[in-house]
Amino acid sequence: MTTETQLPQATGSCCSPSGSCHDSADAGAQAGGVTTVYQVSGMTCGHCEGAISEEISGIEGVTSVKAVASTGQVTVVSAAPLADEAVRAAVDEAGYELVGRA
Repeated sequence: MTTETQLPQATGSCCSPSGSCHDSADAGAQAGGVTTVYQVSGMTCGHCEGAISEEISGIEGVTSVKAVASTGQVTVVSAAPLADEAVRAAVDEAGYELVGRA
């Protein structure tokens, strides 16, 4: 007699059950802090999202970042309000353009 073990079906991508590599941003938003949404031009894919997220995450006080290429929006959760110029410099460093707050 053969016994088969059924494994749960994976959904989405290898990153998370929801298919997002950036679910940590949602966890940060639940933890509290200041949430600001920025509009960024030039994002076209997941690589773009990662590059922007990495640079903005380096700003002191940032607890999470979620970039969405399809909308051009970047949601940032931080311990305190961020200076727009610090965010602009991080976005520029990643190779994109900060349009402003969404």
